[in-house]
Amino acid sequence: MESVQSIKQRFGIIGNSPSLNRAIEKSIQVAPTDISVLVTGESGVGKESIPKIIHQLSHRKHGKYIAVNCGAIPEGTIDSELFGHEKGAFTGATATRSGYFEVADGGTIFLDEVGELPLTTQVRLLRVLENGEFIKVGSSKVQKTNVRIVAATNVNMFEAIKKEKFREDLFYRLSTVDINLPPLRERQEDIHILFRKFASDFALKYKMPTIKLTDDAIQLLLKYRWSGNIRQLRNVAEQISVLEQNRTISAATLNSYLPSGSTNLPAVINTTKSESDFSSEREILYKVLFDMKADLNDLKKLTMELMKTGNAKDVQKNNETLIQKIYGEDEDKAEFDEQIQDLEILSISDNASNTSQPEIENTKDKYHFAEEIEEEETLSLHDKELELIKKSLERHNGKRKLAAEELGISERTLYRKIKQFDL
Repeated sequence: MESVQSIKQRFGIIGNSPSLNRAIEKSIQVAPTDISVLVTGESGVGKESIPKIIHQLSHRKHGKYIAVNCGAIPEGTIDSELFGHEKGAFTGATATRSGYFEVADGGTIFLDEVGELPLTTQVRLLRVLENGEFIKVGSSKVQKTNVRIVAATNVNMFEAIKKEKFREDLFYRLSTVDINLPPLRERQEDIHILFRKFASDFALKYKMPTIKLTDDAIQLLLKYRWSGNIRQLRNVAEQISVLEQNRTISAATLNSYLPSGSTNLPAVINTTKSESDFSSEREILYKVLFDMKADLNDLKKLTMELMKTGNAKDVQKNNETLIQKIYGEDEDKAEFDEQIQDLEILSISDNASNTSQPEIENTKDKYHFAEEIEEEETLSLHDKELELIKKSLERHNGKRKLAAEELGISERTLYRKIKQFDL
């Protein structure tokens, strides 16, 4: 079995952090088997190196190694790319085509960004993992393949499973062995080494002296968060190598190449969704309706107490908090107090004696503040639904799948509504 150091030299991996060494050790140990491996880690950490190590150290090293970026293939053609298709299976299928699983028989397939696979393709992939069988698009013949699958993703798979974007059974079949690559900010001892290696490579490539960092620039380099990980570090090293005439780089010069607002300071991140966070217009509408219902119930309570007791002042005193909640602003509160006073005057006049009809009418004239409210036209649910669908489709540039997810309906239901509304 090859050592970790020899594997690093063979595959050009730089770094000595314990977490990186552990990931390489697991790759070496799992390589001789046919176990499925899932490589996890943030974008830009170098996940593509692990499948190459596993393939080259396995008994399949003389077979084909195919890397497939699942996120770069359109949803409508990914089944054809992976499993092949028969002639005439769909428009444009002018000839029979072999898919990656057929071509890579006896070798290894690396499925990068596997978390982006459509659910229908996930079902097909699960069958390949279980018994090595697949069916070409447009065919009824079952074919066998013997491939080793190594997958990689930067998606939080448990979140994807929770949101029903990834099958739980497929996740556990892919992640028989889980190899996690740490982000660059957790490999501080490797950051300067990597920067020097990139600076040396670019000096050789562009035929110019190698750039060097001052002590304060090194400290800035180590403290920076590096959200883009190794890929971002490499890009910064290339920019400085090409653009800077002075080959000694200070902290101020380095800082001008680093995007602001990304430091390595600790921060508390709220991962749970607040009740006041609205992800759609529908939730905002629900919130408004619930608030209106609560206010209506409070008003009913006040009205019932006024009807039972007949003493407006006591009702006001006993329900001061409730009145403040309903009326809120000082102007509204003053108007409410004025209404209470008028009610008291009416109550006293009613209790004192039975007045004639004209006097009662004069008393009623005191309600000059009352507004005549015209009943508004009932909101059309049909029009509101049509408006929500239009806005969702506009936001996602006509992509029905994303719009359906936002609206909380299936893509088929959305398609039916689009036909219904003639959008």
